[in-house]
Amino acid sequence: MKILAIGAHPDDVEFLCAGTLAKYARHGDEISIMVATNGNVGSPTLSREEIASIRHEEAQASADILGAKLIWIGIDDEFVFSTRETRMQFIEGIRQADPDVMFVHSPTDYHPDHRAAGQIAIDCRIPVTVPLIETLHTHMSQVPDVYMMDTVGGLSFEPERFVDVSDTFTIKSEMLSRHKSQAEWLKHIYGMEYVEFMSKLSQQRGQSIGVAHAEAFRRVLMYPVRNGRTTELP
Repeated sequence: MKILAIGAHPDDVEFLCAGTLAKYARHGDEISIMVATNGNVGSPTLSREEIASIRHEEAQASADILGAKLIWIGIDDEFVFSTRETRMQFIEGIRQADPDVMFVHSPTDYHPDHRAAGQIAIDCRIPVTVPLIETLHTHMSQVPDVYMMDTVGGLSFEPERFVDVSDTFTIKSEMLSRHKSQAEWLKHIYGMEYVEFMSKLSQQRGQSIGVAHAEAFRRVLMYPVRNGRTTELP
């Protein structure tokens, strides 16, 4: 299968579903990570151009751990809006990955970029199959299944499905650790230890199903269903 995870920022996918992606990768599935923004405001000292370049490099280093394709959209950080231009960028990015399954942000997440990116991705699930909506990559033949990822901190999210990521948590942590500039930024503004914060959420979700670490999701219930069925999580 082909799997696509869409994050608003360069580290979001790692925080919310990298353990699940690692399980897919172990099964031999093709993984793509699409990042909507370039993270160009996440530094107290560097210029926008400098931090954007660093965050791109970090995202690539993280994706390389899984052998995943990185699809970089490059919208300015904090300014994801549902416009024609942005929707076309998402359609092109999704078509590059041609996924059977997409993981997207929950529209109830705390960050406006997360909410906007999640809703845009959900809204693009059918347009990606429409031939007369023309992008560089041709239209997809089937509508992908879509799962919403947990919210950061687990707020305003009621999990419907869990994936036991105890056996891939080390990979998840390694991928998130590649985002050193974001860890430094969050420690600077919030005093947060980033990987530790992520670990607490995965432990909390794990307790729900009696395992050490888990990631939580909700399936997007929309017509049509791909091939008349739903692709299950690993």
